[in-house]
Amino acid sequence: MTPRRGAILRSSLAVTLAALLGLSGGVLLDREVLPRDQRLAASATADAPDWALIQEAWGVVDQQYVDRSALQPQAETYGAIEGLVASLGDTGHSRLLTPPMLSAEQSLLQGEFEGIGAELEYRDGHAVILAPLDGSPAEQAGLRPGDVILAVDGVDVSDLPLDQVVERILGPAGTTVTLRLLTPASGAVREVSLTRAHLTLRNVSWQRLPGTSVAHVRIAVFSQGVSGDLRQALVEIQRQGLTGVILDLRNDPGGLLDEAVGVASQFLRGGNVLLVRDAAANEQPIAVKPGGAAPETPLAVLVNQGTASAAEIVAGALQDAGRATLVGETTFGTGTVLNQFPLSDGSALLLATHEWLTPLGRTIWHHGIEPDAAVPLAAGASLLIPDEEKGMSPAQLQTSGDGQLLAALDNLERAMGAR
Repeated sequence: MTPRRGAILRSSLAVTLAALLGLSGGVLLDREVLPRDQRLAASATADAPDWALIQEAWGVVDQQYVDRSALQPQAETYGAIEGLVASLGDTGHSRLLTPPMLSAEQSLLQGEFEGIGAELEYRDGHAVILAPLDGSPAEQAGLRPGDVILAVDGVDVSDLPLDQVVERILGPAGTTVTLRLLTPASGAVREVSLTRAHLTLRNVSWQRLPGTSVAHVRIAVFSQGVSGDLRQALVEIQRQGLTGVILDLRNDPGGLLDEAVGVASQFLRGGNVLLVRDAAANEQPIAVKPGGAAPETPLAVLVNQGTASAAEIVAGALQDAGRATLVGETTFGTGTVLNQFPLSDGSALLLATHEWLTPLGRTIWHHGIEPDAAVPLAAGASLLIPDEEKGMSPAQLQTSGDGQLLAALDNLERAMGAR
């Protein structure tokens, strides 16, 4: 079965905190939804597990476990399903989405969220921040990719499954939640209180970098309409006479496959955006859409460990085509197309059925995309976003602390000067 073009390329085991959102309308870049009859037919041909053994074990737990208050049927059911998926060894990709988590995912793809605005993944047995969303409470509070969540509102969650951590963080706008976070690189532990919010995301923002002819273009998430918004931005950038673009994909958790193809196609004249490989090792190319707005504009791309899914597809396509220099850090490493199998209680199983590759056949799954120019962000420094650059002087830009952006600017200006 070939993944539909509307599929979602969600980042690996990344689960949107309803602090984050989901993506609706169309299928997630790494996801497609199968009709019920296809799901039943598929299960009918599978080898049957030892149901009697499973029932036997379930009965022993229910009858003998000493802490009777801990016997929660729904939690036990979801735990059993999560154990089944975990047995596949596809950590960070195939997973169970509970109804609240699925709802959050759907919201994000619509470009909205209610919560703290951070995407989570499960890594090495812990819930970890994949990326905070631009303008979100998580971003404003200084949450960064790689931060490990140790506790929520004073309750230790270090050993809880991801769905339980997410549901503790979810909540309505205006309410507060306190997170205890560990930064692995330094070993520092801190507590952060956040007020949940309801926000509508801006797919694309841009600003002329002070004292330059270069536009800093930021894509926050690949929700519906992002490729159209980017095209409009690029047309306006050209109208204003700017001659170079820095495409900022840092902390972008991904989104819809069609939007990834549309974004990459704005900068490419032809070829492929990605390859999709099935279980039989058959590969299907996904071609560039003709009529891009900026196929010749000098280009640099910013990436980091929060760059995932659809954002990695774009970065990989531009790198393979020799179209742009990638600056920053190795990306997250999302690499599967997930089929969404709805379950009867409103939850869903996401199972990897296809793998995506760069146009030159490079594997990204679990590896990520390495930048052409490796530039780590200095400890304590923050990413500069276009809205913060309004009214900034050239001197203020140079002292902003965003060494990745400055390195990309230097690289691009040198390349433009050599033309």
